[in-house]
Amino acid sequence: MMTIQKCVDTLRSAKQISILTGAGVSKESGIPTFRDALDGLWARFDPRQLATPQAFQKDPKLVWDFYEYRRALMRPAEPNAGHFALAALQRRFPTLRIITQNVDDLHERAGSDDVIRLHGNIARNKCSADCQGSPTRVDVSQLTWDKASGPPPCPYCGRLVRPDVVWFGEMLPRDELDRALDLARRSDVMLVVGTSGMVSPSAEMPYLVKDHGGVVIEVNPETTPITRIATLHLQGASGVVLPEVVAALDTAQ
Repeated sequence: MMTIQKCVDTLRSAKQISILTGAGVSKESGIPTFRDALDGLWARFDPRQLATPQAFQKDPKLVWDFYEYRRALMRPAEPNAGHFALAALQRRFPTLRIITQNVDDLHERAGSDDVIRLHGNIARNKCSADCQGSPTRVDVSQLTWDKASGPPPCPYCGRLVRPDVVWFGEMLPRDELDRALDLARRSDVMLVVGTSGMVSPSAEMPYLVKDHGGVVIEVNPETTPITRIATLHLQGASGVVLPEVVAALDTAQ
């Protein structure tokens, strides 16, 4: 409880709070991580066969089918207590922004807004050539095509439609990355929630906060590379720890 109170005191004195979330937050809602999804029929595949531009070019149907499978796995998921607690924090601190590595929409469904998405949104699709600008989003629900053949053609240029996510070997969306880096540099407090701290460039963002004199607070059941630079490590699942933080904030008011 003392650690929770220290977290609350730190948040209340902050001028700019940012939150970096990773796969652990989504996993608490039953969404498997990318590698956890490689089971059953997909267990024999290497990620490079399923999540690179080269893989899509070589076998677009295989890649499309894998992402349809992932979407089906994710569809029943609902925001968990951690998502709702983060939305509650944003209501209390209106300038607070969430940077997420996750490709689901659970932050938004829990009530968070203006989420900075580093890896895209798996529910969306886009033209593989971004023929109308980056990204050229395509609503496949408005298209008619032979679904057994794989992805549909782009209605603008005829190139294939692909999931609107960042694949291995691709650059993160420039605007989102720039916003996230700028936010990290301006933050005097960053909560790092449910992330392994091993995927760049997201993993560097807590260090940016620290280098500029800010405080890093980690929420994670495990220790990670971020733990050693964190001022506070709140050990536990985000769905347990974050509601305690919100409750303590309410009590302090």
